Amino acid sequence: MNENSNRKQNKGGRKLKIDPSIHRHVFRLTDEENARLLSLFEASGMPNKAKFIISMLFDKEMKSVKIDKGTVDFYMRLTSFHSQFRSVGVNYNQIVKLLYRHFSEKKAAAFLFKLEKQTAEMAMLCQKIIQLTDEFEAKYLKKQPEK
Repeated sequence: MNENSNRKQNKGGRKLKIDPSIHRHVFRLTDEENARLLSLFEASGMPNKAKFIISMLFDKEMKSVKIDKGTVDFYMRLTSFHSQFRSVGVNYNQIVKLLYRHFSEKKAAAFLFKLEKQTAEMAMLCQKIIQLTDEFEAKYLKKQPEK
């Protein structure tokens, strides 16, 4: 009987932490402060509000990424346009080969003249697109100075 009383009884459950968080602090916020805290918390992407507040208090590095839907949409459309522009270039090469293969030299040259005019218009359009892209980047994609 003496042996049984000296042994520790295993109660089960999870193992105890080495350094448990036992200190609790309570503070109150106004509606405006609470909204600001919640927006910062959502921007941080952290899963736990308590860990977010601790990281803010002790100046641990925290990154927040803001995704602008308009910028993402612009980028997707620009990428799509670029792929279409490349396919036009491939088609251009194929058309030139086919013109010389199936038509006389004179007819092929006449068609190529028309194709050249369209290509010049497309180059002008491409320059306008590059200009618009630069303007968009200057207005909306400015990097925020780091604090």
